[in-house]
Amino acid sequence: MLSNPATKYIPFKPFTRDFSERTWPSKQISKPPIWMSTDLRDGNQALIEPMSIERKLRFFKHLVQIGFKEIEVGFPSASQTDFDFVRHLVENDLIPDDVTIIVLTQARQDLIARTAESCAGAKNAMIHMYNACAPAFRKIVFNMSKEEVREFAVAGTKMVMAEQAKYPEVNWRFEYSPEVFSTTEPELAVEVCNAVAETYGASVDKKIVFNLPATIEATTPNLYADQIEYFCNHIKQREACIVSVHPHNDRGTAVAAAELALMAGADRVEGCLFGNGERTGNVCLVTLAINLYTQGIHPGLDFSDIDAVRRTAEYCNQLPIHPRHPWAGDLVFTAFSGSHQDAIKKGFAVQKADEPWEVPYLPIDPADLGRSYDAVIRVNSQSGKGGVAYLLEEEHGLSLPRRLQIEFSRAIKRVTDETGKEVDAQMVYQIFEAEYLTQTSPWTLIEHQISSHPDGEENERFSVVVRMKYHDEEKVLKGKGNGAISAFINALNMPIEFMDYAEHAIGSGENTKAASYVELRLDGSQSGYGVALHKDIVTSSFLAVVSAINRHLQNLSTETAAEAETATA
Repeated sequence: MLSNPATKYIPFKPFTRDFSERTWPSKQISKPPIWMSTDLRDGNQALIEPMSIERKLRFFKHLVQIGFKEIEVGFPSASQTDFDFVRHLVENDLIPDDVTIIVLTQARQDLIARTAESCAGAKNAMIHMYNACAPAFRKIVFNMSKEEVREFAVAGTKMVMAEQAKYPEVNWRFEYSPEVFSTTEPELAVEVCNAVAETYGASVDKKIVFNLPATIEATTPNLYADQIEYFCNHIKQREACIVSVHPHNDRGTAVAAAELALMAGADRVEGCLFGNGERTGNVCLVTLAINLYTQGIHPGLDFSDIDAVRRTAEYCNQLPIHPRHPWAGDLVFTAFSGSHQDAIKKGFAVQKADEPWEVPYLPIDPADLGRSYDAVIRVNSQSGKGGVAYLLEEEHGLSLPRRLQIEFSRAIKRVTDETGKEVDAQMVYQIFEAEYLTQTSPWTLIEHQISSHPDGEENERFSVVVRMKYHDEEKVLKGKGNGAISAFINALNMPIEFMDYAEHAIGSGENTKAASYVELRLDGSQSGYGVALHKDIVTSSFLAVVSAINRHLQNLSTETAAEAETATA
């Protein structure tokens, strides 16, 4: 690093004078913005391996389920996969009537034509056109003057209108981005957008979306808010446009920039779940939405099962969510410190269901996001309870998934509460063995046969025949699937929702065993794990499924018995 970075880096100043007209610092956010997910476009183009149509479709369906009404589904003129995906959505009638799909294009005739073609037959669609306006791009990339940039945007708008007219069955909308707004002269951004709005014929009944992206986050969030407020105050037909922001996270302040921008007058936010996107990512819509929720404002998005949302994002993006990610990480509601644990326990003891939430160290009720309270207080080496996961790995080679660590801590806590004593490594393993490894009732796996069909139809590439014992009755079950585990689960013919699977080897050579960890839900119950050890990896995975099922059934039986006892008392 340079001893004097000022010789190389000049602080960015959006205005030549102080922006003294600002009013946003005294304002508060009182309602949610219009949300636009760009996970399938900006998020997708940032992936090492872009999503397949199957992954994009799963992501799209989950975005709809969460409540997004505007979803940017791709860049169809730049990718055949994106074009095919948009056509798949349209031709198979997969877009709800109240959802608008958005497709991105540069301001070029051939690209705009291809973009409009991709949406033919859709109910509601928006073409999102952009061109770079910032000084560095004008000078280095395009060699354009300010006037040429404005006329380029106007010409592109005319092309969009002409192509949209070819497909009158579509309820078309238009979005324009003066790209790299964050480093564009505010006066020029307003000038270009005014020209675009006039060309488009924007009105109260025909609103245009002006997206003002922090394409590259260039300065502190307060100055970005100043830029937004300036735009809102100087655009000619404010009532005829929707002001949108698209913050990136280059400086690590995208969330703050989006929130201050809303205070400054923005109506709409574009971003990605968990902040995926180019470079350091887009603004995290999950964080923004739940931030609003903690202030008593319903965001209009449903994150009541945050773990399911996280699993979808991890599967589709093939990227892990950090365990410390705001609101959604595995560890964000977990206290290891003894003093924190004590404060939380005392908070839970006095918290009433019908009163405002006030539990120390927990800014939100984890239950509102589908998290159990069992994850809040955990036993580890720092809390003086032995470091359960550490002992299992060190002494027995068991590397438990994080959520299994949380789940198993309940069993340890039950023992320590009952005995009042600490548990050593041997006791920890004994408890683990009883809790997971010896769960052979009511279902027991006797034997199985697997056949592989690599060229088979979807969900029929593996078939399995299993001989099981249910209590004392033997059963022969058959199933098919894309893999051995899915075929086995299908053979069981139970209302199983498969949540997660992990495996690793223990030992080496002839003594190697496969450790399998399966997380599932049974008939909508809370998710739970099953674990198995076996020399054969497939057998190990099947046994882990059986372990999870048996644990679910036993827990259900215990709960039923407890309810019956309460009823007769």
